[in-house]
Amino acid sequence: MISRRRLLGTSLGAGISWLTLPVPDVLRAVAADARAEGPAYQIDRHVAARLFDGERCWCHPRAGIVPGVGRNGAPRVVMTMNTLHLEGSDVFKGMYSLYTDDLGKTWTEPTARESLAPRTEVIDGVERPVAMSDFWPGWHKQTKTLLGTGHTVVYTPDWKVRNPRPRHTSYSIYDPATDAWSDWQKMAMPAGDEFRDSGAGCVQRYDLPDGDILLPIYYRPPGKNSRVTVARCSFDGRTLSYVEHGNTLSVDDKTRGLHEPSIARLGDTFFLTIRNDKTAFVTRSGDGLQYEPMRTWTFDDGSELGSYNTQAHWVTHGDALYLVYTRRGANNDHVFRHRAPLFMGQVDPERMCVIRETEQILVPERGARLGNFGVTDVSEDMTWVTVSEWMQPRGVEKYGSDGSVFVAEVEWVVGSG
Repeated sequence: MISRRRLLGTSLGAGISWLTLPVPDVLRAVAADARAEGPAYQIDRHVAARLFDGERCWCHPRAGIVPGVGRNGAPRVVMTMNTLHLEGSDVFKGMYSLYTDDLGKTWTEPTARESLAPRTEVIDGVERPVAMSDFWPGWHKQTKTLLGTGHTVVYTPDWKVRNPRPRHTSYSIYDPATDAWSDWQKMAMPAGDEFRDSGAGCVQRYDLPDGDILLPIYYRPPGKNSRVTVARCSFDGRTLSYVEHGNTLSVDDKTRGLHEPSIARLGDTFFLTIRNDKTAFVTRSGDGLQYEPMRTWTFDDGSELGSYNTQAHWVTHGDALYLVYTRRGANNDHVFRHRAPLFMGQVDPERMCVIRETEQILVPERGARLGNFGVTDVSEDMTWVTVSEWMQPRGVEKYGSDGSVFVAEVEWVVGSG
């Protein structure tokens, strides 16, 4: 492990001079300042694994917990990740799993999981490899099950990604007694071509109190670019089933469309963050299914956030909401699509913007991109953000990257939130 690096992440107010404001404005400013202040936190970082041999590196490291299974009553934190083969684009030939029973002090070695490995399927008369990727494990409280969701990637016989192609939401279930994942399955969607290319790759879900799951998906109808919706799904501990979906969000801007939506809930409001080639969008909903028109992500001063063509995810704690993201404008023009460093900033939920003064670096950049990551609530006072150094394009190691899988531990100060 690397030595842990700690910093204080408290978000302080904007330094307004109260004496210069009329009383109503003072009250509004105090309320805004209280929202901006948020809980205090500290950041520890450690490395759970490394891989860079010139041919492969780790990608998509995301984790889920199994409560009470770890040492001295701690949760077991189970991480999954794909191997990325560097000779092509998005070539995922293996899925691995590892875990820690002592909150990251020690990790097991990453182990290949045949139950999560690529399969061969006959598609349009041709045998083609189909991999499960962009996977995210999450504890399903109602069934006491660690359920992972992702999507399938259909390749040509020589492991190239070509469109059009079918795509499905894939899922698997973890057994802590045997440290094994079930054979991955595909979630059935409504018949027809509308959802032939649809999936929940890299998305953050939300589990409702009754056990139903709000699962954001992105899909590409024939002849159109990709769009986003949120599906309500049922899960009985074994089978993930589509029930319904909400309104469709789309753009007509000559890009590939919308991708990798993630959902969070704060109070009675659901929030959705969405990837687009040119920018990133945010929207909200009262029921988790029907969403307002999207807005471009900005800072609270009105300037654009600068995140584009990559994913963002949520952190919630108490009555505070945070966004984890990458962006332009951080002396990072040498990083592919500006996907490092990895930032976290508090969100103003009323204005749906990031409060600039609260921005902190979770993981510094070392040349490699950090745009594919996960968020895990490990306990009431600890949230983990897991991310690997994606060692493409070749040569990024000259800036210091070595294929590390980082765990950024956000430790909430007792009593915050």
